Amino acid sequence: MAEQTRDKNDSRLTERGRVTRERILRAAADMMYVRGVSATTLDEVRAASGTSKSQLYRHYPDKDALVRDVVALQAAELLKRQHQLLQRLNSLRGLERWRDVLIEHNALRNGAYGCPLGSLAGELADQDEEAREALARHFDTWEGLLEAGLERMKDSGVLRADADAEELATGLMAALQGGYLLAQTAQDVKPMRIALDMAIGHVRAYAMPARGASPAEDPSER
Repeated sequence: MAEQTRDKNDSRLTERGRVTRERILRAAADMMYVRGVSATTLDEVRAASGTSKSQLYRHYPDKDALVRDVVALQAAELLKRQHQLLQRLNSLRGLERWRDVLIEHNALRNGAYGCPLGSLAGELADQDEEAREALARHFDTWEGLLEAGLERMKDSGVLRADADAEELATGLMAALQGGYLLAQTAQDVKPMRIALDMAIGHVRAYAMPARGASPAEDPSER
């Protein structure tokens, strides 16, 4: 799972200190998600979190340290939700429910802001190698949850044995991230739905016919 956000001196922090650090981190994560990393300054984070300069710099001596913890926080929370959605994935209908949850959540913002991890990756991948490596690990974990679900679908006979779960999971993740980007640009979730529908349609092409069904029958309800 995702790396845990933690100050190097966390064990020596008082409870009040931990609360302050958490307040700083949450303020930074919210601002960086909505405004972007580059547009968020430490002074703005300090003001939004209601902390003094000395408090801020005690926990985060520079912006890079804060960004690394924001990446870890966003990943931990996103992957926890995805684990809950995907840990029992074993059907095409389950895959569609996963799609519906993501789209409905993004529709609350009219598609704005994009994926919490994808947005960070878009800004940091070419600028911060440590952050890029961390983000790559988090995406691998997310994709691995999809791959495990697809493997369960193969094992239970929902998908054909020749379905490549790893490639299908990569395709689903690419469609999701591309869909997030297009929805963010259009401020409309329709492109995200189309992208995911096409990716799930590709998975459905590997579905085994239901027992007793004629070749013309659609196995997608399995």
